[in-house]
Amino acid sequence: MTEIILHHFDPSPFAETVRLALGIKNLSWRSVQIPMIMPKPLLMPLSGGYRKTPIMQIGAEVYCDSNLILQELDRRFPEPELYPQQSLGLSAALASWSDVNFFQPGAALSMAINQDLPEPLVADRKAFFKFMDFDTIANEIPHLHTQFLAQVDLLEGQLAAGTPYLTGNNPNVVDILGYFPLWMARGNFPQLNDHLAQFSGVQQWEARMQQIGHGKPSEMEAEAALDRARQASPDGSELVHDDPLGLEVGQTVKVTPTDYGEVAVAGQLMQLSNQRVVIQREDPALGLVNNHFPRAGFRIDPL
Repeated sequence: MTEIILHHFDPSPFAETVRLALGIKNLSWRSVQIPMIMPKPLLMPLSGGYRKTPIMQIGAEVYCDSNLILQELDRRFPEPELYPQQSLGLSAALASWSDVNFFQPGAALSMAINQDLPEPLVADRKAFFKFMDFDTIANEIPHLHTQFLAQVDLLEGQLAAGTPYLTGNNPNVVDILGYFPLWMARGNFPQLNDHLAQFSGVQQWEARMQQIGHGKPSEMEAEAALDRARQASPDGSELVHDDPLGLEVGQTVKVTPTDYGEVAVAGQLMQLSNQRVVIQREDPALGLVNNHFPRAGFRIDPL
C-alpha cells in the first residue's frame, strides 16, 4: 500500500514543506484536515500522542516530523530529487537553520502582531512554543523583525548568482526550507511586506515557488484514514545492535521531541539506526501501527 495520506491543516508552515515536496514530485495524495489545537481525537490513535503537524500515513506506517517525511518521500519516489548530489547532510544543517534562525522569529512575530487570535489558540501555543516568552514578546517586535530580515537577506544573496532556485535550475529541499518561513510570514503578518520589498530576487523566487503547487491532492475523512491503518500490516523489525543506547528489538521505549511539543510516544522498539527510530504500538481501535521518528532532535528512553 503506497497511498500517501497527509494529516495537516492549511495554515501549518511545516505542512507546507511537505505539500511543496508533493508538488515538486507531482504526486497524488489524500488530504486529511486536522484541528489546529488539541484535542485531536481522530489523529491520536495514529500518532500515539505526538502533536506536531504534519504527520504522513502510508497504510499502518506513520511518519512524524516534517524533515523525516521529506526524506521518506524522496526514498519512495526518487524522481525528481529533493536531495540532489547526495546533499542530505547539508540539507539537515539547513533544516536546523530554517527551523531555529528563520522560523522561530517568524512564529514569534506572528503571535506578537496578531492580537486578535482566538484565546484557545493563544493558550495552546503558550504551552507549546517554549522558545518564546509571551510576557515580553510585544516589546520584542522590532528585534524580531531584524532577525527575520537577516535570514531573508541571505536568500537574496544566494539568488544573486542568477539561478531560478537557490542551488540551480530546479527546486529541491533547500528551496523548501528557505521558502516556508516566508510563506508563513506573508500569511500571518502582512505588515512585513513593506520590509520585504527591498528583496526583488526573493520576490521573484517566491513567485516561482508558488507556481509549483501541491501535486494532486484529494480530500479524505479522518475515519477513512483510520480504516486504512486498520486494514494494513506494519513492517517488521531491524536493529543496529551497537547503538550507544544498548537497546534491543521489542524493548518498550518512549520517544520524545527535545525542542518543543515534548509529548512522549511509547511503544516497542522495531528499528533503530543513526538516522531513524521506529516503534510499534497497538492501538485498541486500529491494531498495530508503526511510528517513525528521526534520531536527531528526539530522545529515546527505555520504560
